Order: sequence, then structure tokens, then C-alpha cells
Amino acid sequence: MVMYLQGRRLVRAEELARHFEISVRTVYRDVAALGEAGVPVTGEAGVGYSLVKGYHLPPVMFTTEEAMALAVGEDLVKQFTDRSLAAPMASALLKIRSVLPRPCQDDLDRLASSIAVEGRPRLPDELDRRIQLPLQQAIVARQVVRLRYCDRASSHTDRLVEPLGVVRYADAWYLVAWCRLRKDYRHFKLDRVAGLDVLAERFAPRPDFSLRKHLEEGLDREAWVPVRVWFAQDRLERVRRECFCAPEDERPRDGGVELTLRTHSLDWFARWLLSFGADAEVCGPDALRQALHDLAAEVAARYAPEPDGVR
Repeated sequence: MVMYLQGRRLVRAEELARHFEISVRTVYRDVAALGEAGVPVTGEAGVGYSLVKGYHLPPVMFTTEEAMALAVGEDLVKQFTDRSLAAPMASALLKIRSVLPRPCQDDLDRLASSIAVEGRPRLPDELDRRIQLPLQQAIVARQVVRLRYCDRASSHTDRLVEPLGVVRYADAWYLVAWCRLRKDYRHFKLDRVAGLDVLAERFAPRPDFSLRKHLEEGLDREAWVPVRVWFAQDRLERVRRECFCAPEDERPRDGGVELTLRTHSLDWFARWLLSFGADAEVCGPDALRQALHDLAAEVAARYAPEPDGVR
């Protein structure tokens, strides 16, 4: 409990009870015991508890890269492991956080809330320090960034953006930012950023923005249809490069891999799969198999031999 209090400015008894899964009455008893043991806990009815300023273990300092690694690592453990690892990870981070100086705690909180990892990533890429690290620093300091961006059509534009977070999705990192040119939230794929400058100008916080909420609204998973497709091994690189959604499951078999993906349109997905020829086979659902069958039949009919005498 001491470490939890040390990592926060003010904590209500109800919050302590929820976190430690105990009753509020037990919180009162434990806080009293801490006071008797010499731990300087102060409390005010209706406000909460806090530790007397200056009571903490020797400070631990982290570089921006180390703080970013902690934030990303916690997100990965939460999403892709069971509770046997998630709980110890949360406990370890709580201990680390509790001995950080207050400014570092605030920076780590802001950094953690600005990072999200969606889907099932492969082994992490080597982070591009020219792009990734300056962006993290700009997010924490709320500094405007000038981007030199190359879109899908290979045209370059200069954008002034307010960086709000980064997200890893479909084997790629994206910057989520308020674009001053478009006057709206935009996602910028980091491997398309040709260059950036972190400006001295600072932007005001956007209290109505939450990275998690933004992603949940933008990636409405319930509206996406799950599909299972077998791909030949030598086609997997193309699949990962072109498919927007990261695989939810991968099962090697028959010289390839059966992937579970999600798509917003079975018709679009069927047309995309047709370009793989015999190197892809739909395992489900039946509606996708039928859509691909119908498309293949149309193509076959177009190239069917003409009857004798007909040109």
C-alpha cells in the first residue's frame, strides 16, 4: 500500500479498496497500522490519503527510451499473456513507479496513455530512433511537430501536427495526431515519414481525447467479420504488408499458415484473395467461400474457349 500511495498524489479509500480487493473498513485499519509503524500517511475525510512530501525511497531515473520500453512492454504483456505474467508485470511496474521522482511519474503516465498495441504483432521491429524517439518526447512535452510525409501515391506533403499517441497495428507503427492542415485527427504511418522537426511551440491538452477510445471507435471490431484463410508460406510477407488487420491467430499446416483475420467487407476481401490464385484457400466462413467461387466463375467464363465459328 505504501508503494501505491507513493506513486500518487492523493488516493481515496474506495480506490485503495478496489485496487487491493479489500473492504473500505480494511483500508482504514491498514492505514492506521501504517501510521503506528511510523509511515507518515496523512488523510482528510472526503478527500483521500497521501504520503508526507519527501517520504520516498532513493529516486530511480529512466531515459525516454527506457520509459517507452516499459510502457510498450506493459501493453504487450496485458494483451498477449495470461494473468500469470500480467499480474507480476503490473506489480513490478508499480514498484518502479513508486520510487520515481514526481515529474518522471507524470511523464511515464502520459507516455503510457499515448501508446497502444493492437492485433498480434510479430517480433518488434528495430525502432527508428530518428522518428520514434523524437515523437515520444514531443508527445510528453506537447510540442508541435512538422512532418514531411509520403502518402500511398508517393506524393510528399508538409504537415504541422499535434502528436497525441502512437499505435502499433498490422505490423506497423502509426502516429495519431491532430492535423492542422486537415483540421481533424489523422493516422500517419511512421515508415512513410521522410523527416520531422520538433518545434518549440507547445499545444494545449485535448481533454476530450483518449487514445483508447479513439481506437475503439475507429476500429469497431464487432462490425468486422472474422475469416480463416490458408496462405502458402512464400505469400505471408505480402499478406502482412497488404492486409490492414493483424492476424488474431496463426496455425502452421500443409506448407503454409492458416490465419484468422477480420475484414469489414467480404466482397472486398474475396477480390483481394483472388489475386493469390492457388496460394490461398478460404477455410471459413461459407459466405466468403461462395463469394470467391462466384468471382472465380466470372473470371473463368470471361476466358472460356469460344465455340467453333464464333469470334
